[in-house]
Amino acid sequence: MKKPSLLIVFLSVFIDLIGFGIVIPLLPLYIKDFGAAGWMIGAISASFSLMQFLFAPAWGRLSDRIGRRPVLLISNAGATVAYAMFAYASTMTGPAALWVLLASRIFAGIAGANLSVASAYIADISPPEKRSQSMGLIGMAFGFGFIVGPILGALSNKYIGPSGPGWVAASLCAANFLFGYWVLKESLKPSSEQAAKRAPLDQWSFFLRKPTVGFLIVSYFFATFCFAAFEITFGIFIVHQLGYKVEAIGYLLGYCGILAALIQGGAIGKLVKRVGEPKLISMSLFVTGAGLAILPYATTLPMVLIGLAVFAVGSGINRPPTFGLLSILTPASEQGAALGVAQSAGSLARIIAPPFATVLLDRHPHTPYLVCSLISIIVGIFAWKRLGRKVNPASVAQSA
Repeated sequence: MKKPSLLIVFLSVFIDLIGFGIVIPLLPLYIKDFGAAGWMIGAISASFSLMQFLFAPAWGRLSDRIGRRPVLLISNAGATVAYAMFAYASTMTGPAALWVLLASRIFAGIAGANLSVASAYIADISPPEKRSQSMGLIGMAFGFGFIVGPILGALSNKYIGPSGPGWVAASLCAANFLFGYWVLKESLKPSSEQAAKRAPLDQWSFFLRKPTVGFLIVSYFFATFCFAAFEITFGIFIVHQLGYKVEAIGYLLGYCGILAALIQGGAIGKLVKRVGEPKLISMSLFVTGAGLAILPYATTLPMVLIGLAVFAVGSGINRPPTFGLLSILTPASEQGAALGVAQSAGSLARIIAPPFATVLLDRHPHTPYLVCSLISIIVGIFAWKRLGRKVNPASVAQSA
């Protein structure tokens, strides 16, 4: 394992997610200030995830063909332009501002190849037995970046003005591009096995037809779906059902994010050694389901903290062994494409979950949590049956 390279990839994802976290909490406020209609609010909010869903497999496949480094650099350069557009839109008024804001989020989603390609980079430089542990660094970078980002966003909005968050995010992404350009080395080794050319939809069908790989992608979709449903409803639940102040949302989500990041950065390696990726994936789904089942009945702060801790541990554990096992079961020439499809499945879940969860929330505030708890536990049972043994990469990679 090349530790300097891992550090560079960690910083690349961390800085990119700082940029993402800077603007996302302020997006609803900006949209409201511009007088957006309901459909425009939905379009701007969903556009990033929709573009990720459409383009993540293509970026992953491209990285299999031309290398990880150029695709990561393109992603960083694209993010710089997208956040500069966001900053410019923040200085405008009326419908024109909304359209530029929408364009900035679409462009950011198209350019956003960092997570899947960074995961493929880590798979390239990590031996199979260390892969899930290394994948935990991506989740750790994601978590800490998303915690630091909103703080920087609030400070830059206060001291620079409405365009401040966009310019700060653009500057960080530009610095990330320059850092990667001078320091990041290519991880993809030359191979006689070339990446196959496939249409975007063919990417999905190719990997979903593989029994184990397809199941891992589907299980990751449901894990992300449950997390996104929690994310969209938690603030409403805390404020309206428990009577907490709005500021409490940020503190509690920050607490949840820190726990998840620490788990991903510290405990994953030991857990993988102890139980293996297959059982760890199913266990993470059981724990996530338990956390979601606790939250609706948490009426005191200690119970809320316990429910969030259980949920954070379960959701935090899920991604590293899922992506680690996917990379183990996938040939080197297909890793970017496979991880891109998995990331795309996560983006699809983030598109579908918010309207699903908010409709259930209107029926009863407990319903989204209990339904997603049931989904998580059912998928965990299937994972236990389908993946309930340690995988021998040499014997399974061909038929996965």
